[in-house]
Amino acid sequence: MVIPVPADSITVEEALRRVLDAAPGLPPARVPLTAAYGLVLAEPLVAAEDLPPFPAATMDGYAVVAADGPGWRELIGEQMAGYVADLTVRPGTVARITTGSPLPPGADAVVMVERTREADGRVEIGQARIAPGENIRPIGVDLARGQRVLDAGTPIGPAETGLLASLGQAEVFAHPRPRVAILSTGDELVEPGQRPGPGQIRDANRYALACALAELRVPVVRSAIAPDQEAATRATLTDALAAADVLITSGGVSMGQLDLVKGLLDELAEVRFGRLFMKPGKPLHFATTPEGKLIFGLPGNPVSALVGFEIFVRPALLKLAGHRDPVRPRVAVTLAHPITPGDRPEFQRAVVRQGAGGRLVAATTGAQASSRLASLVGANALLALPARREPFAAGERVEAILTGPLPGDGRPTTSDG
Repeated sequence: MVIPVPADSITVEEALRRVLDAAPGLPPARVPLTAAYGLVLAEPLVAAEDLPPFPAATMDGYAVVAADGPGWRELIGEQMAGYVADLTVRPGTVARITTGSPLPPGADAVVMVERTREADGRVEIGQARIAPGENIRPIGVDLARGQRVLDAGTPIGPAETGLLASLGQAEVFAHPRPRVAILSTGDELVEPGQRPGPGQIRDANRYALACALAELRVPVVRSAIAPDQEAATRATLTDALAAADVLITSGGVSMGQLDLVKGLLDELAEVRFGRLFMKPGKPLHFATTPEGKLIFGLPGNPVSALVGFEIFVRPALLKLAGHRDPVRPRVAVTLAHPITPGDRPEFQRAVVRQGAGGRLVAATTGAQASSRLASLVGANALLALPARREPFAAGERVEAILTGPLPGDGRPTTSDG
């Protein structure tokens, strides 16, 4: 039996839609190629020249006239990479050539050195049949002038960087990464290197979220603990918003007397939602400022904060950075053991492995309390379990979001289904 959505909450799907609708790509800018790795192209790349710009040898050997066939030939010189030698290959002659070098005029093939013998200024060609164009890379065979090489929206990785460099693109027109501020809230929090006093705990969320941002190569421009004082928290939020495109807070968004962030969001921004039909992370807030900056008020429980980051913040950051598909896909997995259902859709932490026949099999990481950060240690997936009253049985198929590589080879080959 499916459990209906309460009137004061919205679904994960609706919340994610609102987040992505409010997160257009950041205005692109020209950046040096050396700083472009991981960014997203904001314009297509069209080849302005042929690559290679000259016919080039693909083997070390001798440039020949193919019609000469086998036999002894006069060696007239050599053509190495990086310059054009003053020589012309005519019938009965050859030129020594190295891989990548321009083909000398008159030659129409290259015979690899393993099929030749050189002596006394002459070269014996031992290959019985030589085809014109053999071991030659023609002009424009890799890229032709006017060819569309990369589309706008392409993430820039090693291969894309190489293409850009080969076409002379010292700068790239790309979307920047969003600047992010992280704030933890509460007088009970101290830094990891401090000894907590009575009633205090060390701040884990800010450091965990900073690592999640580092995986996206997103710069953190502010990081602080806001006290349980309204004026001080307001000032901290205002300063963070002035420096960042996205503000992430943890704590202060529930129903307690000292949950100050919730009230300040109503004052400083437009709240798009504040209560979700999900577990963990029910009291998760999302707001936007008049300038279009995004604010995520994550719950204070560590697991709730990181799950909220994965489901909502990560896609928003990727969309701001120009990615076309910012949401991780879901795959079908088979449960390795029974799971007790909840009264809300739940994202349980799990380890997914490849089983017999390439099927993906999932087992949870144990107790799933939102305060138990250890439930995320070693997890490579979130099981997306719908709210219902009937238990999930071992062998039942459910959806999962893969957040890390599979044990072993790192990537699934097939999904279960």
